Amino acid sequence: MVKLRLKRYGKKRAVSYRIVAIQSDARRDGRPLEELGFYNPRTDQTTLNTPAIIKWLQNGAQPTETVRSILRKANVLEQARASNS
Repeated sequence: MVKLRLKRYGKKRAVSYRIVAIQSDARRDGRPLEELGFYNPRTDQTTLNTPAIIKWLQNGAQPTETVRSILRKANVLEQARASNS
């Protein structure tokens, strides 16, 4: 199963995350299928590749709870539901 989840990178105590599509049994920092965005929790900065995220959601990818909340804040989940209808 493909998951949309966070991939950690950056220095100690100065962490940032990339939002990636990855196989669910792959390790956290393993090779992703595709990088879909960026999230910095210290500044709450988010950059998303919305068309690619919608494509993965339509193909059955499951977001983790953290990624789901990031996508909900950016209204990407609503766009994905609207494009399915």
